[in-house]
Amino acid sequence: MKKTPLSFIDILKILWISMCAVIATIVLFIPITGAALMSSTGNLAFTLSKLWAFFMLKVTGVKVVIRNRDKVSRGAQYVIISNHQSMYDILALVTSLGIQFRWIIKKELRGIPLFGYALYVSRNIFIDRSNSSKAIESIHKGMDRLPPGTSVMFFAEGTRSSGNTIGEFKKGGFIMALEKGFPILPVTVNGSRRVLPGKSLVFNPGTIEVVVGDPIEAADFSRDTLKDLVDTTREVIVGNFRPDYTA
Repeated sequence: MKKTPLSFIDILKILWISMCAVIATIVLFIPITGAALMSSTGNLAFTLSKLWAFFMLKVTGVKVVIRNRDKVSRGAQYVIISNHQSMYDILALVTSLGIQFRWIIKKELRGIPLFGYALYVSRNIFIDRSNSSKAIESIHKGMDRLPPGTSVMFFAEGTRSSGNTIGEFKKGGFIMALEKGFPILPVTVNGSRRVLPGKSLVFNPGTIEVVVGDPIEAADFSRDTLKDLVDTTREVIVGNFRPDYTA
């Protein structure tokens, strides 16, 4: 299928978002990396990373609203399960949930000099996506390194979903919730695909909605009822999903 040529406005948008991302990264790279290297928990580096996210939202005219944040208990450790439509999901979640959490990151980023080490000492979790058994082992080890009161974020679909649907959920995050006894925090992101569709850099100013569901106690389930835990979580996320969301 032949692609539609970019308009002049689209090109300006791509140049703008690229320039802003580069500037924000240059300005904040040293403070965030330094905070990661000096901190024993990585909490300060995570907090500073919010500045990058807030800046990118501001310069692209994107607002984030959150529903039911009162369902999130500060200091509790969750396995946060969210749908994934756009790179802007990351910005929306970092700036809205109001708690410390760490990301599941592909292992290739670990090899980037200094930056990769900063991600590691910040207690993010690196996985090998090409090997499911090694991925589970890596997640297990990474969760053992989480600072007290810090949660971990899983995009349970494993990648950005296509179209206006939510894909099937992978089991890794749910297995970890069972093994660690962490409650699951189901979160739905609406409107981010409209803001930044697919792998495009042509952004559209607008509003992203983050909806927090009731926490689900993993302790009420077992390995034998793992599918029930996955299905229960997915039902909550899908139930709050509004593919045509506009503010």
